[in-house]
Amino acid sequence: MTAAGQPGRDQARRDGMSIGAVLAQLRGDFPDVTISKIRFLEAEGLVRPGRTPSGYRQFAPADVERLRFVLSAQRDHYLPLKVIKEQLDAADAGTAPDEPAPRLPRRLVPLGDPSSGGLPVAADFEPGPDARLTQEDLLEQAGIDEQVLGQLCQYGLLRPGPAGFFGPEAVPIARTARALTEFGIEPRHLRAFRAAADREVGLLEQIVTPMYRHRDTDAKARADEVVRELAALSVTLHTLLVKAGIRGVAGG
Repeated sequence: MTAAGQPGRDQARRDGMSIGAVLAQLRGDFPDVTISKIRFLEAEGLVRPGRTPSGYRQFAPADVERLRFVLSAQRDHYLPLKVIKEQLDAADAGTAPDEPAPRLPRRLVPLGDPSSGGLPVAADFEPGPDARLTQEDLLEQAGIDEQVLGQLCQYGLLRPGPAGFFGPEAVPIARTARALTEFGIEPRHLRAFRAAADREVGLLEQIVTPMYRHRDTDAKARADEVVRELAALSVTLHTLLVKAGIRGVAGG
């Protein structure tokens, strides 16, 4: 596995790259990668950059290739970090295949279905652009009127921020609610969805809040990774439970 090989590491580190330079190299192929993500992967033992006498990270070209391998395995093959690390450790020992076998992670394989079925993965919960939408923007992009918007806010489906702006999720939420009205499901009927989502978020918050309280510099990155993983698992379980229930309703 060329991505995992580390020949000439000590020599390369004498002219090593900073973490910012590594980020610049990776961003073209992995636009969502961040410095926090790289630090997290280091904390998990997936990459081991050297250090200058003053403590700054020094990445060798082999480290960058190793990061490319990890990020590709996550993005293209949905492999959990534990499996990726096992492959890298085996590669370091000269016993691994050249590429990770394409497969779905066990946690996201739906029952009786050979494909993922569109179920979420942790990467789906990466923070997107910090868009702020005015009420007018939301009405235009979602194709709803002020009355419907008022109902969605009244029943908690949409929640503007303190300054009155809406987040980027507001548009797909409003569009979905609008589609449901075509089946006679009004915003007042959707309060249960809001309550269920709040309960799930509350549970995840209880789990990760202690992680955010750690004082080491990489704690937040690790907590962010865990909360995204938990969110994917939570939505996956919800999806599968609904799928199982619908099978009964449909007489399948």
